[in-house]
Amino acid sequence: MQLRYCFRLYPSTGQRMALARAFGCARVVFNDALRARETTRGAGLPFISSGELSKQLTSAKKTRERAWLAEVSSVVLQQSLRDLDAAYKNFFDSLKGKRPRMGPPRFKSRKDTRQSVRFTANAGWKITPGGKIRLPKVGDISVKWSRTLPSAPSTVTVVKDSAGRYFASFVIETSPGPLPGTEAVIGIDLGLTHFAILSDGTKIDSPRFLRRAEKKLKKAQQDLSRKTKGSKNRDKARIKVARAHARTGDARREFHHQLSTKIIRENQAVAVEDLAVRGLARTRLAKSVHDAGWSAFITMLEYKAALYGRTFHRIGRFEPTSQTCSACGIKDGPKPLNVREWTCRSCGAVLDRDVNAAVNIAKAAGLAVSACGARVRPGLVPAQRGETGTRPKPQPVTTGRQTGISAF
Repeated sequence: MQLRYCFRLYPSTGQRMALARAFGCARVVFNDALRARETTRGAGLPFISSGELSKQLTSAKKTRERAWLAEVSSVVLQQSLRDLDAAYKNFFDSLKGKRPRMGPPRFKSRKDTRQSVRFTANAGWKITPGGKIRLPKVGDISVKWSRTLPSAPSTVTVVKDSAGRYFASFVIETSPGPLPGTEAVIGIDLGLTHFAILSDGTKIDSPRFLRRAEKKLKKAQQDLSRKTKGSKNRDKARIKVARAHARTGDARREFHHQLSTKIIRENQAVAVEDLAVRGLARTRLAKSVHDAGWSAFITMLEYKAALYGRTFHRIGRFEPTSQTCSACGIKDGPKPLNVREWTCRSCGAVLDRDVNAAVNIAKAAGLAVSACGARVRPGLVPAQRGETGTRPKPQPVTTGRQTGISAF
């Protein structure tokens, strides 16, 4: 399995200028190649091959208008052409139904907040003995190594995000091996009040990173709106807004990674529900749905289960998990969202709505989960006529003023 490893880069001022030059040259080559293909398509001519585009690039370097393309590594420019080929391939595959629908390649802008260039082994880049990354025509860049790479990488992608941060991204083939086996299985019901409810009764609160950061984001956005368009101060304010959003996204991503790793380590099989996130994102709950990040979390569970030898199940979204009693299996009908606890009319069990749904998700995936984890309370059974019992003692009637609590 291929995994991506990202590490923070700290280029100097001169290295930032060299990377900006590489970003710009790669963007121009991409746009020139796209324009050439669109022109031939409009004229009804055959599709220009990658080899022909590479020849045109070599010829363009010898002209006065494009002579500055020789200031960066030629591998960066060739990889930009490969990116265009990949964009066309994805577009054509989407038309054939091989992947989700996506639009044709679009022209890149220098105002795009995310810029990237890729260096392959042909470029001669390497990791120095001092732990820096040596890039051709850029120099040795300091790296914050947060962990050890499982194998030697052959390709590195340098990315500049909207917050002005630089990252080195490596895609490496790895196979760490399965984790020790366990008998535990789990069903997960995702929500907004609680981010995840497990079939064993565990409820994990939703951190609500965006909601907690809204005050700071609002202040930063207001400062940005007051700056003159095109000014240096507006660019500085834009970076502050981008950094605030980046911190929120990083915190959410870290929470997803920690929780997904914990669940995969402790359970042999995991079952989740296939949620219609796009549909929910068009409702009044859109901000909370995006803040939760369910899709990213489910994706992490899926690839980590495949990586560590666990079993991952995704059940259909139309399973009546909230309507079925996990104790007796009787479908009790739909219930509004404000009903968080209900009593089964068949067996009398008192069920927590979310935990009951998590148990049903596990059962729908074929996992042997006991309904005891759903916090099921047996219904009240009337005493027999001849059975003795105790009567509750009468409680004195007190007013709100006497108990020290306001009566209003």
